[in-house]
Amino acid sequence: MTHRDGIAGGDDDAAELPTTPCSVVWSRGHSFVLEGVGGRARWAGVDDRGRARFLTDAEMRRRGWSHERR
Repeated sequence: MTHRDGIAGGDDDAAELPTTPCSVVWSRGHSFVLEGVGGRARWAGVDDRGRARFLTDAEMRRRGWSHERR
């Protein structure tokens, strides 16, 4: 199932990002792992040049994400 802008498979219900630490999602061809818990949780991954990239839930929703590599 693909999640883009918080919409899952065309449903009107907003898809929620995983909240379990160490969860993995894919965005723009890169994997991101959820680090931390609560208000300080962030998604850690790398950009196209291999540099560390950290995203909030809101940033991840804007970028689009999936449970599967795309």
